[in-house]
Amino acid sequence: MPELPEVETVCRGLATALTGARIIEVEQHRADLRGPMPDNLAAKLTGLHVTHIHRRAKYILITLDKGQTLLMHLGMSGRMLLSQADRKPPGKHDHLVFHFDNGITLRFNDPRRFGMCDLVATSEAPSHKLLRNLGVEPLEKDLTPALLAAKLKGKKASIKDALLDQRIIAGIGNIYACEALFLAGISPKRKAGACSSNQIDKLVPAIRKVLNASIKAGGSSLRDYVQSDGELGYFQHHFAVYDREGQRCPGCTCDVKKTFGIRRIAQGGRSSFYCATKQK
Repeated sequence: MPELPEVETVCRGLATALTGARIIEVEQHRADLRGPMPDNLAAKLTGLHVTHIHRRAKYILITLDKGQTLLMHLGMSGRMLLSQADRKPPGKHDHLVFHFDNGITLRFNDPRRFGMCDLVATSEAPSHKLLRNLGVEPLEKDLTPALLAAKLKGKKASIKDALLDQRIIAGIGNIYACEALFLAGISPKRKAGACSSNQIDKLVPAIRKVLNASIKAGGSSLRDYVQSDGELGYFQHHFAVYDREGQRCPGCTCDVKKTFGIRRIAQGGRSSFYCATKQK
C-alpha cells in the first residue's frame, strides 16, 4: 500500500498540473470501489475548479470551488496518472477519468479496487469518518518527542505496531516504520511504553529524515506504485533494512555468518526487518 511519501509525491504532482484548472468532463466506469462512490458524481464535479490539493495521512484531498472536496485513497494498487490531451479509450482498470480545461487528463486506475472516492463538503472534511481520528502528521512541527512520549506511555504494543497505529501518527506504514527504527537504533520488538526519552528523542527526527528522503526520491516503487507522471519512485534502492533479510546493514562490521545479517520477523501480520546488533 502506498505510504505517506508516495501519497505526498502524487499530491505534489497533481497540484502542479491541476491547481486552477476546471473539470470539463468526468468519465465514471464503476459505481463502487471498496465502497460505493457518490451518486451522480460526474455531474456534481463537472464545472468545478481545483483550488488546492494536499494530503492527510494516506488520503488525497482535492479541494474544489463551491465548497466541495474530493477525498480519495489509492488502496493497495491505485494510481493517479496524468497525461496531456488524452482521449484514448479507458483501460480495464481506469475507474474514473477526469478531463480538465487545460488539456490535462487524470486517470484513477485501481486493479484491485481497494481504493476509495468520496465527495464531501470542504468544511466537513476534517471530521469525515476516515479522517477525524487520525493522529499527528509526522512532517509537521506538532510531532515532538514530548507528544510522542505521551502517546506511547503505558502502551504494551511493540514500538513497530505503535508507529503503524494511525491514531498515534498518521501516514507511516510498514516500510518507513522499519527504516525509522533502524535509524533511531530501536528494536521493533521493544514495547512502545518502554522506550526511553533518549530513544524517543532520536526516533522523531529519524521518522522525518526517512520520510523526507523518500519524498525527495519520489517514493518507493515495489509493486504497483508510480508517480503521477508514470515514473517509478526510487527510494527502494536506498533501504537500510526493509526487504533485505540476511544482508548487511549500512556500516556493518559484524561477522554475518554469526549474526545472520538483517533479520525478518512477523509482527501484526506484517514483516519487520531490523539489525539485532544495532537496534536495542
